[in-house]
Amino acid sequence: MAEVLIYGDTVRSPELRHEIPLGIMDPFVYAEKDGKRFVMVSMLEAARVEEAGDYEVIRPEELGVDDLLAQGLPREEITLEMALRATKRFGISDAIVPRDFPLEIADFLRANGVKLTPDRGFFVGRRRAKNEAELEGIRRAQKAAEAGMGAVRELLRRADDGNGGGLTVDGKPLTSEWLKQALAEAFVAHGCTADDSIASHGAQAAIGHDTGSGQIKAGETVVVDLWPRDGESACFADMTRTFVVGESPDEVKDWHRLCKQALDEAIEKIRPGVKGVDVFRGTCELFQQHGYPTPLTKQPGTVLEEGFYHGLGHGVGLEVHEEPNLGITGEEELVVGDVITIEPGLYRPGYGGCRLEDLLVVTEDGAENLTDFPYDLEP
Repeated sequence: MAEVLIYGDTVRSPELRHEIPLGIMDPFVYAEKDGKRFVMVSMLEAARVEEAGDYEVIRPEELGVDDLLAQGLPREEITLEMALRATKRFGISDAIVPRDFPLEIADFLRANGVKLTPDRGFFVGRRRAKNEAELEGIRRAQKAAEAGMGAVRELLRRADDGNGGGLTVDGKPLTSEWLKQALAEAFVAHGCTADDSIASHGAQAAIGHDTGSGQIKAGETVVVDLWPRDGESACFADMTRTFVVGESPDEVKDWHRLCKQALDEAIEKIRPGVKGVDVFRGTCELFQQHGYPTPLTKQPGTVLEEGFYHGLGHGVGLEVHEEPNLGITGEEELVVGDVITIEPGLYRPGYGGCRLEDLLVVTEDGAENLTDFPYDLEP
């Protein structure tokens, strides 16, 4: 059984948050050896960690931190020495670490005889199949996403284009910024937060991750892409819908019809053992049959800016973008417990775009769609 060592905090380290389901903002040491789990953490957090699971928890005082402080050593040196003492106390001599293990800590441990081997695949594999607490958090985040999408839809429904200069609600310009404010308020009401969301319109919507700005006009596409994070579990959800206020152009109607067809066909293919790249190819082939370029038709060295130019989906959990990949490099087979997105899209530079995205959990015989929100272009 491999020795495991992680140094970090559970706010920024998904590998650590997966092992200790608590929000701990200051870095600490976590280790595994011979089936046992060890933690060195400050008195501020020790009792919480002990209550959270089967860990052997020690405090820095047990490893002589007070003596180091009395010597007047700089904080940075104390941090390094305490990491080494904890590692030796736990019996760690040859450990697997995450790919982003702190370089300064790694150099110090290696210089003192501890072998460290980054193993990205090991930690990705641990997190692929979501545990029950993570899945519950994802479901809560998804409900928050749907509430946010509903708030956006309600504003778009109330919008008026009386003077033809842009949409207004109650006489105020309806902007991307206003939509994102409504999203944030809905997320907070459901115990979630989001660093950002996408509410792009018109030409902005042709740029996949343009978050959107300015007043929205009738007849242009409004792409709303949300990834709220559950406050309790730190897990994300992810969903996208596209709207048009007023009459939808025929081109946009065609995009929307094909994106919905691609979404439905891809969801039907999801089951354990299927490779993400194979589902992706099916979507590309559908779009290509209707004259749209895709990554499969792109010439090497060129940049694809129209048609379907991105992957079909990705894993979601303690990171909003994680494994598995449902794109051109998605050779991993899906496993029971994977939470993934399916998000086909079509775009034309300078004009607009359309994207639909649902969130699924892979089950033993297929997939459960966690998303419950209409797909209508009209709000």
